[in-house]
Amino acid sequence: MRAVDRQTEPAVDRQTEPAAPETAVEQRPAAHAPTPKRRQAEILAVIAAGGVLGACVRYGATLIWPTAPTAFPWTTLWTNVTGCAAMGVLMVLVTERFTVHPLTRPFLGTGVLGGYTTFSTATLDTQRLLDHGRPATGLLYAATTLLAACTAIWVTTTLTRLAVLPRAHAERGQA
Repeated sequence: MRAVDRQTEPAVDRQTEPAAPETAVEQRPAAHAPTPKRRQAEILAVIAAGGVLGACVRYGATLIWPTAPTAFPWTTLWTNVTGCAAMGVLMVLVTERFTVHPLTRPFLGTGVLGGYTTFSTATLDTQRLLDHGRPATGLLYAATTLLAACTAIWVTTTLTRLAVLPRAHAERGQA
């Protein structure tokens, strides 16, 4: 969105970035800018395209490493953990380090990684283990999934910041 200080600088617009830049809509759209409905359609299209890619990779993982109904669902666990780890890296890179196209975050984050991770399947896996008389395994799996996914996001976010943000500060200092 554009913020305009009409009292002191009527002809100067200052760009301010909203919390979610891909959802921002210009107050005064330029002649070539997409309409809000077109912008929403673009966002939905890239999320859908990314979701298809992410879901295909996840499905491929389940074909390569299938899980028996009463076994610990390692494939789903590692899919969720690696997806959350990738989300930690992605969010630092696209929100704190680089300026990217506004459709990058919905495509990669919501689409690809949202389609790749599968917490609904983790819930079904837990229920399946409980239904097959494996309550300890089911509860261990549910707790491990939640703890490992949250830890993966935290660790990769922290490590990515340590890896890329000092360089960004050094580059600005030399400029």
